[in-house]
Amino acid sequence: MIGFIGAGKIAQSLMKGLVTAGISRADRILASAPKADFKCHQDTQSLGCRTTYDNKDVVNNSEIVILAVKPPVIPALLQEIHSNVSSNHLLISIALGIQIETYETALPANSRVVRVMSNTPVLIREGASVFSCGTKATKADAQTVRKLFTSVGMCEEIPESLIDAVTALSGSGPAYLYTCMEALADAGVLQGIPRDLSLKLVAQTLIGAARMVLETDKHPAALRDDVCSPAGCTIQAMYHLEKHGLRPLLMEAVAKATDVCKYNTKTNGYSVA
Repeated sequence: MIGFIGAGKIAQSLMKGLVTAGISRADRILASAPKADFKCHQDTQSLGCRTTYDNKDVVNNSEIVILAVKPPVIPALLQEIHSNVSSNHLLISIALGIQIETYETALPANSRVVRVMSNTPVLIREGASVFSCGTKATKADAQTVRKLFTSVGMCEEIPESLIDAVTALSGSGPAYLYTCMEALADAGVLQGIPRDLSLKLVAQTLIGAARMVLETDKHPAALRDDVCSPAGCTIQAMYHLEKHGLRPLLMEAVAKATDVCKYNTKTNGYSVA
């Protein structure tokens, strides 16, 4: 049995991915949400999954428990389920900014904890996820987490010390790319392309470029060079972008976001936006 404490959009996306990928039957998934959050219960039940109002029910009836609540809720939640958690449980946290040490300190000794960082494209099963294992988690636990999260995209194991940087890169990354897409679509409109068509062209170009990187194993610089003909329009555009600092601007943005993530982690994620 797979349990979810918290049944918001990300949790529901993971449930759907698990069922679609054949990892779990819908009726083998149990999720908890507050009684007042009727929509979460309704949407989860529409997937064929079961719901409860009691977080302890999830722990008592699940071998794998995914903590999918907001960071400020974590301390009270850990206190609530403490006596129900045993070494037989694999606890997977997707709460932003909460370190593994926090869970291992608050839960019984030998608790198996894994921390996961995903991003919003898990909603369409194109997420980028990473995970770090706690001191009591096993190699089998790592394999389980990888299997669960590859149902909604890619998933790789990393040291916990890199999670803040990953949060700033791929966690925040969709926002950077949406802004670039909007600007490029506006540029197309400025040149006379209808807005709907301009946005579609930009979105498909982004999809195609990303797949070229993933499927050709070629460095982005090599792929870029393939597009830049001598004295052509692309190299002129690239010169303009380099001249005005696009590359350092993006690198500085990720560095700034990483600094904020590190600060939020020190405060147990309570300031994460």
